[in-house]
Amino acid sequence: MERIIEIERSIIKKYRKEIWAKFVKAVEEFELIKEGDRIAVCISGGKDSMLLAKCLEELKKHGKIPFSLEYIVMNPGYNEENLSKIKENLGILKIPAQIFESDIFHVTEKIGGDSPCYLCARMRRGYLYAKAKELGCNKIALGHHFNDVVETILMNLIFTGQFSSMMPKLHSDHFEGLELIRPLYYIKEQDIKSWAQSNQLTFIDCACSVTKKSSGKRKEIKQLVEQLKKIYPDADLSVFKSTDNVNMNTILGYKKNGKKTSFLDTYDNE
Repeated sequence: MERIIEIERSIIKKYRKEIWAKFVKAVEEFELIKEGDRIAVCISGGKDSMLLAKCLEELKKHGKIPFSLEYIVMNPGYNEENLSKIKENLGILKIPAQIFESDIFHVTEKIGGDSPCYLCARMRRGYLYAKAKELGCNKIALGHHFNDVVETILMNLIFTGQFSSMMPKLHSDHFEGLELIRPLYYIKEQDIKSWAQSNQLTFIDCACSVTKKSSGKRKEIKQLVEQLKKIYPDADLSVFKSTDNVNMNTILGYKKNGKKTSFLDTYDNE
């Protein structure tokens, strides 16, 4: 059997419970894809975005909703080795992606300061939105998964004193008519790693020359989650569920569309 057929089949068959069912659940539950959508699948070169591309391709082939896909790879300044690896994997996975250039790594190294990852993420988003717009897309799909959501919640709590999450979809503030979607929202990173290893696929990691100089806050949070799970195995799941189970009667205040509300506003009327 041709290798690509085995890889595609493994998503639907071998990893049906861990990957495919959770992918479909997120798409349906959060209404991520609608008829006529033109989606720019943003591929960084890592395992998550490559799996995202294949899941969306399978859904397009076998799903009931008609939509179209554009596969884009932004080169933020990868070295030749990493860029070659990305191209190799695009060939193995039969993903017809367009590669376009940017100078993000150079800029973040120059002015990123103590938060290079934050600046990099913002710049990447801008470039990807612009390319999606150019291609006539109304949505961009990113490969963020379950672990990314959990880590983001904890990062916001610990480093900013804010209870906020990574949403499964959101409208762009700066590119009218464009929406960001995260179809891998329910899928755990360990299952993505397992899928890659099972199919003897190797992908680039962050590949950023800037963050390799420091540990990075997200890496520290990832280690913290692992420590918590040693004490309570479902700690990550509880953190994940917390944003869908907020008891407003126990919240001092919240912000909605930039407007701050305090529990005192309605306290004497209850």
